[in-house]
This record gives sequence, structure tokens and C-alpha cells, in this order.
Amino acid sequence: MSLERSDVEKIAHLARLEIAEDDIPEYAQNLSKILDLVAEMNQANTDGVEPMAHPLDAVQRLRDDVVTETNQREHFQQNAPQVEQGLFLVPKVIE
Repeated sequence: MSLERSDVEKIAHLARLEIAEDDIPEYAQNLSKILDLVAEMNQANTDGVEPMAHPLDAVQRLRDDVVTETNQREHFQQNAPQVEQGLFLVPKVIE
């Protein structure tokens, strides 16, 4: 797929990018190569291939779900400007 100068200008406008006039032909060539690669990859037969969450067959090591810190809510609320019934009071920001 070959992109024209007007295509690159439109893409740059939509992306809110400023591209120098001298660079537009290079951008058109590079973007055309990328789109050609995507078109080539779309032609690959993927029937019977299961989607993977990760390309490597790795397992995430998980730590035990254990409380490691004590509850210090009362201590932290001593520094708060306003507290009510154990909750921090904050100014309303949405009208």
C-alpha cells in the first residue's frame, strides 16, 4: 500500500503532529512499509492457533496473601484536616 503526500498530511493533522515539508516523503515511505508488513502478516494462516496471554510459557510467581502492616488509620487521620466516622472528608470537586 502506497501512501500519498495528502494521506501523510491528514494523518499528521489527526494526530496533531507538525511535520516538516521536507520530511513528508520519508514519512510516506516508512508508513507505507509498515502498512505493507501488516497486510503481509494478515495473510498468515492462523487457523487452529490458540491466542496466548504471553509469548513465553512463563508462570508468575505469587507471594502469599498475608497482611504485613498494621492498621494505622487513626494515626494517619490525626493529620487530616477533616474526618468523620473514620472517613477522610475532602472538598467536592464535581458539581
